[in-house]
Amino acid sequence: MAIAKVIEVLAEGDSIEAACENAVEEASKTVKNIRNVYVSDMQAIVNDNEIEKEKYRVNAKVTFVVGD
Repeated sequence: MAIAKVIEVLAEGDSIEAACENAVEEASKTVKNIRNVYVSDMQAIVNDNEIEKEKYRVNAKVTFVVGD
């Protein structure tokens, strides 16, 4: 039986999609067998009442398998 664990990470990118990709890419440097990523929160950075380009953040939960 497989056991799954979840870690929570924060990541930034030039789009929401890129931020998700960065979350998985960085997590995969120390975590193996990643199965999915769940984005629980998204942010766009605002400066002078305008959304800054290329400044998006996600709070993501990364699930990985630790047993088989």
